[in-house]
Amino acid sequence: MAPAPIPKRLQALPDDLLVWRFPRWKWRFLRRCFPGKRLHFVEQETSLPGPAALLLWGSSPVPDLRVPLPVLRMEDGFLRSVGLGAELTRPLSWVLDSRGMYYDARSPSDLEWLLTQHDFSLQDREQAAQLREQILRHGISKYNVGGQNWQRPSQAQRVILVPGQVESDAALAHGSPCLRSNLELLRRVREANPQALLLYKPHPDVVARLRAQGKGEARAREHCDVWLDDVPMERLLEQVDEVHTLTSLTGFEALLRGKTVHCYGQPFYSGWGLTVDHCPLPRRTRRLGLDELVAAALIHYPLYFGPQGLIPAEDAVALLTDWKERSQGRKPWWQEPYRAILRRVIGVR
Repeated sequence: MAPAPIPKRLQALPDDLLVWRFPRWKWRFLRRCFPGKRLHFVEQETSLPGPAALLLWGSSPVPDLRVPLPVLRMEDGFLRSVGLGAELTRPLSWVLDSRGMYYDARSPSDLEWLLTQHDFSLQDREQAAQLREQILRHGISKYNVGGQNWQRPSQAQRVILVPGQVESDAALAHGSPCLRSNLELLRRVREANPQALLLYKPHPDVVARLRAQGKGEARAREHCDVWLDDVPMERLLEQVDEVHTLTSLTGFEALLRGKTVHCYGQPFYSGWGLTVDHCPLPRRTRRLGLDELVAAALIHYPLYFGPQGLIPAEDAVALLTDWKERSQGRKPWWQEPYRAILRRVIGVR
């Protein structure tokens, strides 16, 4: 696979990047993301010669440095790996944002700026359509985990999926001002759709007991017809009619597959005329096509990287496909002992 050209937005960055308190296991992947840049991995206040940018993970607070620096934030990309980020599985994509973060609806991110301002060309739309077809053909999702099957009952006329989320995540604190509870979402969907077959799929990090359950989430079975915890998301989405979510990326993956998506929060993919919005964000007024959303979210916004450096989105999907086929949904023998160690480290029982 040939390396991807260095994006202009990376070329425009200062030559020095101050990488603030990133875990050591991420360092080698960071080097693949920023070819030609000098990365300074620091844990405490420091000063750098010449201009520099400050690189933070997610919603980490800006440290009190001697000299104000431009701030960049990174997070997992939307096509990440075969395995969970909470298990420190190696990533194939991250996103880089100079304005905020895609899950923080309180202010526009670089992704929202693209969706609001970018003049999508015919080439953008065609590339996005081909990428979307590649993702669907190979059944690719963000984490590509799960080994069980579920079959839609033949008599089911309308099937709704509610994906659970980690309630302590910033995606809910900063992206869902109207509703932040998995249990309350289930209750609302159940009340509005009493005749539908209602599926609930808890977040895979919660299933793995690497993140805590939400408040009252154990009672979710009282409000759903089917509880699913190890069915691959891509297989499940093929069999449902609708997805009702707070801010889960599952809603975006459902849009890729032509499903109806109801949003009760303000995820990056809501507000553009593609979703049913129960908590609208007034500043999002532009109407977009699905391939324009895909072009922004999966082509222009993320950074994809392989062993040799940056790669195009299409190559990342090919790598994920090969990785997924080799794993075949099997859990390695060491997974549970490894998870047990992680639970002790992060304090989740």
